[in-house]
Amino acid sequence: MLYLILTILLLLLVYLPQLWIRRVMHKHSDDLSDMPGTGGELAQHLIDRFELSGIVVEETDEGMDHFDPSAPAVRLSPSNYQGRSLKAVAVAAHEVGHAIQFHRNEGVFQLRSKYLPMALGFRKAGELLLLLVPILALVVKAPAFLVTAFAASLLLQLIGAMAYLIMLPEEWDASFAKALPILIEGEYVQESQVPAVRSLLKAAALTYFAAALASIVHLGRWALLLRR
Repeated sequence: MLYLILTILLLLLVYLPQLWIRRVMHKHSDDLSDMPGTGGELAQHLIDRFELSGIVVEETDEGMDHFDPSAPAVRLSPSNYQGRSLKAVAVAAHEVGHAIQFHRNEGVFQLRSKYLPMALGFRKAGELLLLLVPILALVVKAPAFLVTAFAASLLLQLIGAMAYLIMLPEEWDASFAKALPILIEGEYVQESQVPAVRSLLKAAALTYFAAALASIVHLGRWALLLRR
């Protein structure tokens, strides 16, 4: 019974934030006839307005909106690049917010360059070790060693997941210190649309957080199985 309760709590913890983000994005995804431009056009306009030289706007796969500092490029999924919805406008402004952080070399943007490679490195190392556990089981007959290897894999992946949480201030800054003032002060959205835009920007900022929660909860499930 305790295991069932803990499992339900873990599932709620991981799925509620993700469901909320999807609900907010879907709710405001319809194109608006009075929207003056697409998300891609707004992103290009903001890049020109803030003189973010060398940064381009590109279309990417659906659900893969991001700013790539190595290009550098603001990449928007088709529904946001071509769309004229509040979601398209908010996501475009959020990603341009990252571009502004990058262009100004702001300290908050260093969180991404410092911790994202570390997060990916720890996660991949943990996943690789987990894949090796069955092979180790054939070679090493000591159960204690296998348990230790399994626990080490979970620990590496947990460290990788926590690194995503460290980047939350960068996401929050892109949404509420950059995108929201730009959209309001530039009158890119109507006053009646501001509450919806706030929700969309919050969802955009919490996307990495929700993904990190998913990783942590997934690891928690494995840890519970390990204890059994």
